Formats: sequence, structure tokens, C-alpha cells
Amino acid sequence: MNLNILALAVPLFISFIVLEYFLSRKKHPGHFNLHNSVANISIGIAERLADVFIAGTFYFIYDYLQKNFGLFHIKPGIALWILLFLFTDFLWYWYHRLAHEINILWLAHIVHHQSEDFNYTISARITIFQALVRTLFWSFLPLIGFPAGMITSMLIIHGAYPFFIHTRLIGKLGILEYPFVTPSHHRVHHASNEKYLDKNYGDVLIIWDKLFGTFQKEEDNVPIVFGLKKPLKTYSFLWQHFHFAIELWLAMKTKKTWKEKISVLFIKPEKIDPALRSEAENIFRIRQVHSDDQMDKPLNRYVKWQIIMLLFGLFVVILFEHYLSPGFKVGFALFTVLTLINCGAIMEQKKWIFYLEFSRLVLTAAGLILIYPKSLLVLLLSIPFVLLIYYAKPIKKYYLDIIYPEEKKRI
Repeated sequence: MNLNILALAVPLFISFIVLEYFLSRKKHPGHFNLHNSVANISIGIAERLADVFIAGTFYFIYDYLQKNFGLFHIKPGIALWILLFLFTDFLWYWYHRLAHEINILWLAHIVHHQSEDFNYTISARITIFQALVRTLFWSFLPLIGFPAGMITSMLIIHGAYPFFIHTRLIGKLGILEYPFVTPSHHRVHHASNEKYLDKNYGDVLIIWDKLFGTFQKEEDNVPIVFGLKKPLKTYSFLWQHFHFAIELWLAMKTKKTWKEKISVLFIKPEKIDPALRSEAENIFRIRQVHSDDQMDKPLNRYVKWQIIMLLFGLFVVILFEHYLSPGFKVGFALFTVLTLINCGAIMEQKKWIFYLEFSRLVLTAAGLILIYPKSLLVLLLSIPFVLLIYYAKPIKKYYLDIIYPEEKKRI
């Protein structure tokens, strides 16, 4: 069978997340917040799913560039694998650094820094936009002459390492602190403390930060505050992805000439007026949330099981992607995105999720009818939808009563 073994990364990384959770539950209960973890994993699910559609495109780009524009035609060898690793890590450093210094690149990277937690779930906060920008930087590798097979293999290996440095459970690692990026170094990178801002951009090796003057060690007497300088305070799946794009648009509107407007995209993020965040939230009626709900509440159980089912579905879709039709993949992707939006809205106590739930049911029914176009199935699926539409108001009230505790209901 032609199975995609990369699907095994899903249960593997989830296992490490669960292990970290149980290890930290007694001694460090504040390391995990359910809603933050759901928001983090939701973004990772979307990115992994997007890879089903576009991962092969990246290989094609590298292969095309190497064969048509490569300076050399490099063949695999131990020395060249080491050289490729160093080039990859060096390019990562500059991609990462520029992503913090140029607004249009920060737009793709900011999602990774939004969470106020710091644990393995943070490593899932990678968007498709970030993957596209990375590809632009890594396109230098085939231009040098490295073949696509070597590049993609190295990116898989190189990309696995950062997962393990997103944790507070591991302290300083002695002599390993000198050549490698460690959890201690990366905690500094994710901090919003003034002392720690814009430091430690390395991915595997910390030597680039030391070489280019961006290294900062973790100080024992400086408590780290994780997240953005101006916390986002929302679990909205869409808002987490697009809020900075809206802030940039509002900033561009304040400029008079096109030159000034375009320059907004290339200046540093710190030069964007923080007040624009509040203006954007007012325009789109985004309400900041602060939740310490426990995992045993009905709302949280409902959200948890949706994420668990999506993770299982993601694993199956990636594993059997070569056997699934494009229509099925698109349908699953739409259902997944609706569910991720739904989970964020539930955690923010939005009443309009009832209509989103209805949309998911319609999508599921349509998918079943397309897969099994039988008249009896169409009839069986039509009856509950007619009843749902007819009794919409009482069903909506009953649904919200189940999902939300009475005292939590808000408009």
C-alpha cells in the first residue's frame, strides 16, 4: 500500500504533548491552559491539512529551480549533508530574524507568538503563510545546486527539532547551551520582556545568534512573560490569523501617498501604532476573553472531543491521502475549518455558533450524498433537516442550554 508515513507525526507529537501535560500537572499546573492549548492545536491542524494540498508543490519548486538554475548539481554525500544542514540552519536564522523585523513577514509569523502559554502545543502554531515564506528563503538551496530530495529530507529532520524546545519543563542543559538552541534559549525568544525582545532566532544552532549579536541567555532572576507585548486575548481561529493584516491595512489608510502606504509593509512591527489593534477589534466586534474554565465543564468536554476527532481524522486523511479523491479532501478541509472556527467561537461563548453547527451538518450531509448518491439516503437526510428548520428556535435554545452554563450566556 502507498501510505504516507508522515501521518505518524500526528500521534507521535500528540503523545509528547500528553506526556508533558501529565508531567507538569502536579508541579506546574499553570503550564497548560485548556483553551490556549486548543487554540494552539487548532492552528496546527489547519497547517498540517494544508500540507496535504501543497506539500508536493514545494518539492516541485525545489526540483525545478535546481534542474534549471542550479549553480552545481550536488550529489548526496556525508560532507554535503553536513553542508546542507549548515546552510538550512543559516537560512532559517535569517528568515526568522527578518520575520521579526519586517511587517509583511511578521504577518506570517506573528501567530506563532500569540499564546501566553509555553509548552509543546506552541510548536503547532505554524500557519500556511509561514510555510510559504519559508519556502521562499529555502529556495536558495536548489539555486546552489542541492537536489529536491536532499532538501525535503533535511527540512523534515530539521523541522522536527524545534518541537522539543517549546517547553518549560527542561532547564538549562550545561555544555549543550553553547552550540545548540535549547529550551532555555527558546523561552527567551518567546518572551515579551523588554530585556528578551528580538533575541535567539536560531532553530538548531545558537551560534548564528552569537555571531550576529542577537543572543541573550535566560536570566534566573527575570521571570518570563510569554506572548505578544499587547496580548491578543481571543480564541478566534480567524482573528488569530488575520488581525495583524487588518492592523496593517488600518495603518496604510493613515498614509497619504502610495509610497508611504507600501512602506508600512516593510517597516518594523514596533512602529505600528498599538491602538490600531483596539480599532480593528471594534470594527469586527472582537471581544477579549479571559478564561480559567476547568476541563470538566460541558463546554470544554465538547470542544476537547471535537479536537480529538479532528486529530484522528487528520491522521487518517494524511495516511491515506493517495487513495482519497480531491473532492473528499476538499470536503474534509471545509468541515475542518468550520469546526476550528466553531471551537474558537464556543470558547468565546458566541451564540451564533448554532448556525455554524447547522452549516457543518449541511456540509456533512452533502458529502454523504455525493459519496453515496442513493435516493433513500437523500430522503433519510432530508427529514431531519426539515424538522431542524421548522423547530429552529426551540432547538437553538436547547442547544445553547447544553453547551453553555446559564450564567455564561452572552450576546
